[in-house]
Amino acid sequence: MSAFTPPQRRAAWQALELLAKRGVPSIAQLQSAKDRSSRFCASAAGLTLEYDHQRVSTVIMDALLELAHQSHVFQKAQSMFNGEHINTTEGRSALHVALRGSLVSSPPWGQTIADAVLVEIERFCGFAEQLRGQLISGYTQQSITDVVNLGIGGSDLGPRMVCEALRENPRFSHPVNVHFVSNVDAWSLYSTIKNLNPERTAFIVQSKSFSTQETMLLARSAKEWLRASGCPQESLSKHLIAVTANPKVAQSQGYLPQQTFHLWDWVGGRYSIWSSIGLPLAIAIGSEGFKEFLAGGHAMDQHFLNAPAQDNLPLLMALLGIWNRNFLGAPTHLIAPYLYPLAKFTSFIQQMDMESNGKQIHHDGTSASIATGPILWGGLGNDGQHAYFQLIHQGQHLIPVDFIGQRLSNCPMPGSEEHHRLVLLNLKAQRKAMALGRDATQTQKELLESGLTPEQALALTPHRTFLGNVPSSTIWFDELDAKTLGSLIALYEHKIFCQACIWEINAFDQWGVELGKKMALELDELHHKA
Repeated sequence: MSAFTPPQRRAAWQALELLAKRGVPSIAQLQSAKDRSSRFCASAAGLTLEYDHQRVSTVIMDALLELAHQSHVFQKAQSMFNGEHINTTEGRSALHVALRGSLVSSPPWGQTIADAVLVEIERFCGFAEQLRGQLISGYTQQSITDVVNLGIGGSDLGPRMVCEALRENPRFSHPVNVHFVSNVDAWSLYSTIKNLNPERTAFIVQSKSFSTQETMLLARSAKEWLRASGCPQESLSKHLIAVTANPKVAQSQGYLPQQTFHLWDWVGGRYSIWSSIGLPLAIAIGSEGFKEFLAGGHAMDQHFLNAPAQDNLPLLMALLGIWNRNFLGAPTHLIAPYLYPLAKFTSFIQQMDMESNGKQIHHDGTSASIATGPILWGGLGNDGQHAYFQLIHQGQHLIPVDFIGQRLSNCPMPGSEEHHRLVLLNLKAQRKAMALGRDATQTQKELLESGLTPEQALALTPHRTFLGNVPSSTIWFDELDAKTLGSLIALYEHKIFCQACIWEINAFDQWGVELGKKMALELDELHHKA
C-alpha cells in the first residue's frame, strides 16, 4: 500500500467532485433507463440490495468504485481478517470476524485464536443450554427462570436488539425469560425486577473491564436486592454470571469461574454480539439458533472478501453513503425497517456507525477537512411516516434513507397476510414518493380534479407539491430469522468499515466515549472526598 494520501487528493475523489458540480440527473430522469432496476441491484447471503432509487448514474458508480480501489479498501479488509493491528491508536486487532468464522480451515487470523474462540463459544452455549434445561438453580434449589442482563452500550444494544427481533419467531422456544437493564437510573432496574422471583432470577453482568461505573452500580444493587430477599451472602454467586475481558477481577468479586465467560480486547463493544456478550441471545433462542446467527455473519464476511467490487453489498452501500455525504452534502442518514421485530435495529446501528466513524482525525494524526460519519437516526418506517417523514418529503434537509423490508409474512396471527400486504404497500409508496415527488403541474391538476376551484387549486399548489429526488436504498430478505439477521448486521459492520477506509479514519477506537467515562469517575472521586 502507498503512503498516506488524504481522500480529497485522490484522482477518483476529484473526478466525483466534478461530476457533482456539473449536476446530477434527478432520480426520475435516471429511472427512465430500461435496465436500471436490474443493473442497480445485488444479492448475497440471503439479502438483496436495490439501489436504483439512488441519485447515481453508471458513470458515478464507476467513479465511486475507482475511489474504493484507490483507497485500497479490500487490502485493508484483508489486513483486518489477518488480525493485523488496524486499531492503531490502541495497538489492537479488530477481529470480530473471528468470532463467527473460526470453524473454517486455516483461518487468516490463525489457529490459536480460532481454537480459543471455539472453546469459549462452546462454554457459553453449553451454559445457555443448562439454563434452558432448568439445570441451573438458585439459593433455594429452584431452577432459574429469569435472567437479567446488566450492561451498557455494546453490552446491551446488540443482545437486546437481536433477542427482541427473534423473540416471537415460531421456531424458538423460551423456557427462560431474558430481560435487559442498561440505564443506571434506579427506575430502570426497579421496573424490571419488581415482579421477578429472586429465588429464580440470575444476573448477567457484562463489562469488558469489569469496572464500568453504571454496570457495576447496577450489579451492586442487584446483589442487594437478592440479599434483601433472603439470599445468603455465600449463595449470591449462584445468581451471578460475568462476561468480561478481566476474569480475575470478576472472580475476586465472587463470580464463579464456571459462570465467568471471556471476552478479548480485540473485540470492540459495538461488534461484540458475536462473542460471549451474546450469551443472553443464546439463552433466548438456544445454542443452535445462536450458531445460525453466527453462520449468517460469516456468510456476509465471505461475500465481502470474495465478491467483485461491483456486486459487493457492503462496498456498494458504503460508496452510496460516501456519495450522499461528501458530494451531495447530506449530513444525516435514516434507517427505516418496515417490520416490527426490528424496532431496535436503528438504535443498534446508530451506535455502531456513529461511534465508529464519528471522527475528525485521519490515521496520520492530521485533521480531516472532509465530512466523515453522518448523523444516523430513524426507526420503524410505518411509525415514522406518520411523524418525521414529513421533513424528508418537504423539509429543507436532504436525508438519504435505507428501507428494510421482509418479502414474506411469518407471523402466526390469523389474517397477518393482509397486515403484511399493507406494510409492503407503504414501504414501496414511501420510497416512490421520496424519489419522484409530485411537481406543481401534476399537483394542480389533481386538485382541480378533486373539485376545487382554479383559485383554490392555485393557492394550495405550493403547499402540496413535493420536490422528490430523495435518494434511498432498499434491503430485502424473505423472512427474518437468525441467519438472515446475522447477515444484515455484518452487512452494516462492513459498510461502516469501508467508509472508514475511504475517509482514512480509525473505525475501532472511541476516545470521545472514554473521555466521558473518565470525567464521570473523576467527579465521583471528588464527591466521595467532599
